[in-house]
Amino acid sequence: MSSNTENPVNVASWDKIFPKSDKVEHKKVSFKNRYGITLIGDLYFPKNSEDKKLAALAVCGGFGAVKEQASGFYAQTMAERGFVTLAFDPSYTQGCYIELQMFDL
Repeated sequence: MSSNTENPVNVASWDKIFPKSDKVEHKKVSFKNRYGITLIGDLYFPKNSEDKKLAALAVCGGFGAVKEQASGFYAQTMAERGFVTLAFDPSYTQGCYIELQMFDL
């Protein structure tokens, strides 16, 4: 049985516990880590910054935290201050898609 997916779940509404900033653009992204596990993230960047070079930050919460909580809020806040930021859930947490092995069931 596989729970791996190449595309993140399309969320039509704001799925965070913090208010959405009107100064920031947001989009869902997915990527594979060095172990081949697909991770889901939220990419934040200042509005009207598409043609600019910006410093980037990756933000990840501690064990049990998810990107829809504090790490997403920090990422959005840093994007308001001019950074491109990625908030993501680490491997083996909520926004992670892995192949299930028989011993995992």
